[in-house]
Amino acid sequence: MSELTFYKTLLIDIKQRIRQAQTKAILSANSELISMYWDIGKMLVEKQKVAGWGAAVIPRLSKDIHNELPEIKGFSERNIGYMIRFAREYGTSILQQPVAKLPEQALLAGIPWGHHCLLIEKIKDVPVRFWYMEQTATNGWNRDTLAAMIISDQYSRQGSLANNFDQTLAMPQSDMVRQALKDPYIFDFLTLSEQFAERELETELIKHFEKFLVELGAGFAFVGRQYHLEISDKDFYIDLLFYHLRLRCFIVIELKKGEFKPEYAGKMNFYCSAVDDLLKHGTDEKTIGLILCESKDKVFAEYALRDIHKPIGISEYELTRSLPENLKGSLPTIEEIEKEMSRNEGVGDE
Repeated sequence: MSELTFYKTLLIDIKQRIRQAQTKAILSANSELISMYWDIGKMLVEKQKVAGWGAAVIPRLSKDIHNELPEIKGFSERNIGYMIRFAREYGTSILQQPVAKLPEQALLAGIPWGHHCLLIEKIKDVPVRFWYMEQTATNGWNRDTLAAMIISDQYSRQGSLANNFDQTLAMPQSDMVRQALKDPYIFDFLTLSEQFAERELETELIKHFEKFLVELGAGFAFVGRQYHLEISDKDFYIDLLFYHLRLRCFIVIELKKGEFKPEYAGKMNFYCSAVDDLLKHGTDEKTIGLILCESKDKVFAEYALRDIHKPIGISEYELTRSLPENLKGSLPTIEEIEKEMSRNEGVGDE
C-alpha cells in the first residue's frame, strides 16, 4: 500500500470514529428528551380517550407552552403531533420497562428524535423500523445517512446474496457473514458510460472511496487494490482486498462486468485459499470471497458454489437505483428526503 493510500484510509477511519463519537454523545444526551416526548404523547393519547379531545387542542397547547415557557423549544404543532404518534405506535409502557427485559426500550431511548420522526414518516412496519434503529445505534448513522439507507432499501438487501456459507462456515460465523453482506450493492454515486471496463469500475469505486465504504457497511477496512500475490513464481492480483473488523477475516472482492459465470467461483476459491495461506493470522476466521457482477441467475450461482470449499458470496451491483414496485410507494424519493431534512432541521428546536 502506498503512503498516500495509507494516509487516505487512515483519514477516513479517523473521520468515521469522530462521527461515531459525536453520534454517541447525541444519543446519550437525547435519552431523557425521548422519554419526555413519549410521556407527553402518552398524556395526550389518554386525554383524547377520556375527554374526547381532538386535534384542535394541539395548536392551543403549542401556543400556551410557547407563551408560558418561551425558553423551551420543540413544542411546535408538528412536533407535538409526532409525540402523539410516537406514544401510540410504540405502546403505553414500552419506555418504562427495564432495558435488560426489553432491548427495544434501549433503541427507542437511544435514537435521536429527528431519526424517530423520519422513521415514523417513511417506514410503516414497526419491526423494520427497529432494524433501522439497531443499525443506527451500531453504525452511528446520522439522519442523512439513515435517510439514504431507507431510500436504497437497506433492510431488504441485507443477507440476500447467493452463497455457500452454511456449507463452509460454522455457526454463528455463517449468519454473521450473511448479514454483513447484501444483494444488490448500489453504486449510484458513480459516473460511468454504458461501455465501461472492469478496471474503470474499480478506479471509480476507489475515487469515491468514502461512499463505497458506506455502501459496503460497517467493519470493512481497506487493505489494497490490485493486491499482489506471488504463488509458485507467478503473479496474481486481487481487485480489492479488505479486512472485516467484526468478522475478523479478510474479504476478497472481485468485480465483474456482465453476467456471473461459473469460472468466477473457481478463481475466487483459488484467491481465498492463497489469502488463507499467505496473509491469514492464526486467530483470523476463514477468508470470505465476494463476487460482484452486473447480473446473475441465483439458482445458477448457487449450483456453481455447491462444491466450492471456500466461503463465497455472489451479489449484483447496480449503477442506478431501482426498487421493487411494491416498495416504490412506501419508500421516500430523494426529493421527499431533502424536503424532510429541511423541515426536520428544526425538529426538537422549534
